[in-house]
Amino acid sequence: MGLFQPLSVGAMEQVTTITQFSDVKPTDWAYQALSSLVERYGCVAGYPQGSFGGNREISRFEAAALLNACLDRVSETTDELRRLLKEFENELASLRGRSDGLSKRIGTQEAQQFSATTKLSGSATFVIGGSAFSGTASALVDQAQAVFGATTFNYDLQLNFDTSFNGRDLLRTTLRGGNFDVIANSFGGGGPSSLSQLEVAFQQEDGSDIVGIDRLYYQLPLGEFTVTVGGRVGQDDMLALWPSVYPDSTVLDALTLNGAPLAYNKNLGAGAGLWWKTKGWSVSASYVAANAANSAATAGGIGTEASASSATLQLGYQQEQWGAAFLYSAVQNGAATYGTNALMNALNTNTGPNLTQAFALSAYWQPARAGWIPSISAGWGLNSTSYSQPQPAGTPTLSQSWSVGLQWLDAFATGNAAGMGFGQAPMVTAQSGNIPANDSNWMWEWWYKFQISDGISITPALFYLVRPLGQDTPAGLSFNQLGVLVKTSFQF
Repeated sequence: MGLFQPLSVGAMEQVTTITQFSDVKPTDWAYQALSSLVERYGCVAGYPQGSFGGNREISRFEAAALLNACLDRVSETTDELRRLLKEFENELASLRGRSDGLSKRIGTQEAQQFSATTKLSGSATFVIGGSAFSGTASALVDQAQAVFGATTFNYDLQLNFDTSFNGRDLLRTTLRGGNFDVIANSFGGGGPSSLSQLEVAFQQEDGSDIVGIDRLYYQLPLGEFTVTVGGRVGQDDMLALWPSVYPDSTVLDALTLNGAPLAYNKNLGAGAGLWWKTKGWSVSASYVAANAANSAATAGGIGTEASASSATLQLGYQQEQWGAAFLYSAVQNGAATYGTNALMNALNTNTGPNLTQAFALSAYWQPARAGWIPSISAGWGLNSTSYSQPQPAGTPTLSQSWSVGLQWLDAFATGNAAGMGFGQAPMVTAQSGNIPANDSNWMWEWWYKFQISDGISITPALFYLVRPLGQDTPAGLSFNQLGVLVKTSFQF
């Protein structure tokens, strides 16, 4: 005897744990079954000396009696479960209904998805607003008011297709369209200076109001490295660290480039990059050629004087609340950049290729919690330009820029945000022939974002440009631009 507790106690003693049996070891073939009977159902007894006697023979009558004792305990447990099921009958029925509904929705979603490997996201933005011009340069003010002073309604549409083939890589395809005219719309950068271009503004280079390819690149992590290659990719797609937390919803495009709109630039084209990250440190290297698709060596290609390329190297360090980076870019004329009219005209001159060596130092800090203390993002840029052919006296050779961005999250209400940015766009600080430069300018923007729902936000904003034409402003006179707008964004 010993396997089951008999109906009469006799010489048997009830046990509560299998470790009370001195002759049962974990290596015994019935150890797990015996443990369950002891600890779960409590229907196994042993001998007074603490043994189980698993090898003793028993009669059929003893086996029947012991089996009946265990069945009684199992029956008691089953009755308790029935009572619990009865007590929570309504709740269990509700859970079953929810589970069935969820399974149905998941099945519908899987049936309707256009791809098992691709995720679609996007945004649509409406902008209504206008500009007013002021200053003592009355003729220039009147001309700007006549050409760029009307209220406009524009839109921007962006669709992102993110495809992964192994769960770690990324093929990004971005389709984008908009009607911000690059010639006739001040918000599109049409004038009087490119500094009034909005961050959200998009327009095809040929001026057509159609959807086009804005991004197309493939990204693959290899250990601590990430490789990027694409037919239409930007510098910012190939940086391990973006040293700014401003903006959440900005206004001017020139204030999105960390105070250095030549070193950090908007150049797009065929390119490749590599970054490495470990323990907060990162190193990024990339190359973008805007004219890579042109096979004429005098007008395009990769690695030629006509590539309109930008080659970048960045060293960065990042912690939970702050980050900083030093960046160097070698920028050819024709690459998409920002600056005063005098500087941009010189950098995009047709009298011969030129190269700008652009340096940037940028950093940010953000509080641990949203509140009255804003995040701070700041940057400074220094640019030195050399020309392959002799240039007339007064040609820009050195330029500088800087900016500061402040942002308050959950401003006045959870989910809302407020921000202010200010700085100076790249301006000429030295010219050939020892001719003094007077190219200063100022940019200010203020905005407040109302987060209506998870996917809809409304952002009233204004910006003020002081002397946006730089040294092209008539001598001794002033010229300013005030922009007022409301931006409505739909994220999906």
